[in-house]
Amino acid sequence: MDQKQDVLRLPAEKLYAKELAALREADKDARPAGWQLSPKAVLTYITGGKAGDAIITPKYIGNKRLVEMAIATLLTDRALLLIGEPGTAKSWLSENLTAAIHGDSSKVIQGTAGTTEEHVRYSWNYALLLAQGPTEQALIRSPIFRAMECGGIARFEEISRCASEVQDALISILSEKAIAIPELNREMAAERGFSIIGTANTRDRGVNEMSAALKRRFNIIVLPAPSSLEMEIDIVRRRVGEISASYQLRASQPDEETVRKVVTIFRELRSGLTLDGKEKVKAPTGVISTAEAISLLTGSMALAGSFGDGKVSDEDVAAGLQGAIVKDEEKDQAAWKEYLENVMKKRGASWRSLYGACSEING
Repeated sequence: MDQKQDVLRLPAEKLYAKELAALREADKDARPAGWQLSPKAVLTYITGGKAGDAIITPKYIGNKRLVEMAIATLLTDRALLLIGEPGTAKSWLSENLTAAIHGDSSKVIQGTAGTTEEHVRYSWNYALLLAQGPTEQALIRSPIFRAMECGGIARFEEISRCASEVQDALISILSEKAIAIPELNREMAAERGFSIIGTANTRDRGVNEMSAALKRRFNIIVLPAPSSLEMEIDIVRRRVGEISASYQLRASQPDEETVRKVVTIFRELRSGLTLDGKEKVKAPTGVISTAEAISLLTGSMALAGSFGDGKVSDEDVAAGLQGAIVKDEEKDQAAWKEYLENVMKKRGASWRSLYGACSEING
């Protein structure tokens, strides 16, 4: 059976294996040490184009210069930090850069309040440690340690959600490109090609603010929210198509008008202003991101495929909107109701069905 039917989510290097193979075959430019593709081929993989006769689909739709800067950073001894609002494709870009450059995006640390310094450096198999003492066999290597061993790239998601002492463990690694293992009386020095791509949400400021010393070890690139309605519609449409294909939802993709309405609602609630600039809108407390719009429409397809006729209806979309927008029952409920009555209701016949479905759920 095809692996794509067995696995819920394939890593980028497997999902786009044919594109990467076509790029490797067509790539005639010099490849840096440890890289599977040249910088120009990596750029083509991320932003789209052609490799011989193969079509390379864009993985990131946005400012091409930002992608060039990210790739250029990874050519140096500086680590890369992608920051921005939730839903600006930081993790997606990080995964695909790693897949294109190193061919293995699985060396990941997910930053949380429970992440410890051992997750960054190394830990021990305590059963073996007690039986044999500190040995190579008892050593448990972190994703960063393993990336250093093979000259690969490690990904550190949500750095600012980790405690300051965990963040500080990165400073010596990024400076010295080595991890000391005093228990074994040796040092793990990074192979050429090693780097780290970190991500951090701007909404997480104040959780565990990164120190100036740590920031200096990174080249920081800010990924903006989609600059235009049309760009965001394109991103949502593409990602819904890719994600829904792996879920076998037995529903057709939402039509262009449905996607446009959802993205319009999200952009207006996010900015606090209608698209024509004529009316202020009360913003909800939660993050109304592009990623949320993608999840909403994918969920609407699941509803349509399982409980409808396979075509996404306004009722399916309304159910998703309610869950995406109303995170805080009291505050968000009022903001959403105000938007329905002051904005959506006044938009005429083309919006009437969606307004009715949303009003019925909102009570």
